[in-house]
Amino acid sequence: MDISPLISRVARGKNGSENLLQHEAMALFEQLLHADADQLQLGAFLIAMRMKGEASAELAGFVQAARSHIDGFDTVTAPPGAVDLPCYAGKRRSGHAYLVAALKARDAGIPVFVHGVEAIDGRVTAWQVLQQAGIRRAATLADAVSVLQEDGLVYADLAELCPDLFRIYHLRPRLGVRSFANSVARLLNPMQCEGQLNGFFHTPYADYMAGANILLGQQRSLIFMGAEGEPELYADRQKVMVKQLGTMVTRMRFDEAGLEAYPRTAMDVGLLKKQTAAMLAGQLSDREAVVVQRMAEAFAWASTARLADGWREEI
Repeated sequence: MDISPLISRVARGKNGSENLLQHEAMALFEQLLHADADQLQLGAFLIAMRMKGEASAELAGFVQAARSHIDGFDTVTAPPGAVDLPCYAGKRRSGHAYLVAALKARDAGIPVFVHGVEAIDGRVTAWQVLQQAGIRRAATLADAVSVLQEDGLVYADLAELCPDLFRIYHLRPRLGVRSFANSVARLLNPMQCEGQLNGFFHTPYADYMAGANILLGQQRSLIFMGAEGEPELYADRQKVMVKQLGTMVTRMRFDEAGLEAYPRTAMDVGLLKKQTAAMLAGQLSDREAVVVQRMAEAFAWASTARLADGWREEI
């Protein structure tokens, strides 16, 4: 397939670029995912998409293409009520309260499937925290479902789940900017969990990602501006939060807790790891305790579709 006409439509500049249809995006990206893909075409397309911005149908097509490169996709699925937790940002300003909540969700009987990348320069990743907490890592989806059934929580790395997508995700240092591969990884839901909790950093992605999840047939997802881009709600002020339930998307809100704002200054990695270790041991500040409670409520909704008291739709 000659994909140059599709790349041309995306790369026509601010006023001339066009969005691809879902099936076009899937076909194009499926070809670029192969290790022997034309690297000039790949780089051109990634930068062109960065400048144009992704539409929901394009994201859905990209996710479908990436899923076709996952060994075992569509043959291995998560247990009922499982929650997909994509963690692709890492943290550098505060501990991982959302992972404390994930462990509590597991203890409450909610299966949690965490996926991400092992290391990010200058940040502490989800895997580094979960490894510290004794969580097992699965190399394949078959291993992941086995561990999930036994332990209630498992981690899988993008480099092992979908090496072709990881190769593109890992191009950021060479490209100089983040590509849509990051958003694709967040929407991947490799085990097709019924619920998903997904954080983002840039506001427009709330609607883009919710729209993509509808097209992908996701049962339910909570998509929100997360602390440092991770799937962690704020204690002071939650700026954007959307609930996707089937084909319905609604803005959500809850009352502010009146606590201190999320830290603005980066911490030494060693100190950050110590802070997270203290949180895992149950030593939580007032702010952290509120975040863990809110995230526990988010996990419960993602698993059961039942909202906690205090959560409401915006009018």
